[in-house]
Amino acid sequence: MIVEKLKKNKFLVFVGAIYLILFLTKTEKAVLSVKNSGYYIKEMLMIMPVVFLLTSLLEAWVPKKVIMNHLGDKSGFKGSLISLLLGSISAGPIYAAFPICKTLLKKGASVSNIVVILSAWAVIKVPMLANEAKFLSPRFMATRWILTTISIIIMGYIISKLVKKEELPMEEEEIEEGTIIVKSKFCIGCGLCEKLVPEHFKIEGNKAIVIDNKVTEETEDKTKNIQERCPAKAIKVGLTYGRP
Repeated sequence: MIVEKLKKNKFLVFVGAIYLILFLTKTEKAVLSVKNSGYYIKEMLMIMPVVFLLTSLLEAWVPKKVIMNHLGDKSGFKGSLISLLLGSISAGPIYAAFPICKTLLKKGASVSNIVVILSAWAVIKVPMLANEAKFLSPRFMATRWILTTISIIIMGYIISKLVKKEELPMEEEEIEEGTIIVKSKFCIGCGLCEKLVPEHFKIEGNKAIVIDNKVTEETEDKTKNIQERCPAKAIKVGLTYGRP
């Protein structure tokens, strides 16, 4: 069991080994390194809960069709401009962008637009541009912004040709065929599922719960319908009778 956990966390084991070697050989540098690491860990603990909240809201409230229309493979130059804007007005360090971008990918955003968002987030955020103009002149800032923007869009196009979405880790919660689940963290307790499919759902504690998770041939159409109509997209159904 311990060996398996160590294998799954090779990077953390490697970092821990480096710290151990530093403490044994260069204690002062090790202490300084731990202080710096503590600062970044503290920053992450402050920022990441907010990021996870945003990703949950994004997954629950923004329809997949909206993301596909504005940031998907067929969004064209409009999608690049929207991605550039999203990255430019963002706040927080770049690592905060990764879970958000993964959620956008799952919702249908293209690889090229994700590259644009990440790159804009990293190098052309609006607050950074304002400081750049102040210290290095507006002309310097504008010239760099134009060239960087062009480079980002070209890079997004190239990466989208080299890296396909199918190659990215896009794990979804597995649903057993012929069963129903409710993602309680997304459920808003509207009661629509209980009203339309009382055979399978009821509201308890302002959340929907599944009282019978087995889909029958008679209830499959109704469960498929409520999956599509759930306003929070909290219901997932594993269909089994040959219907798409």
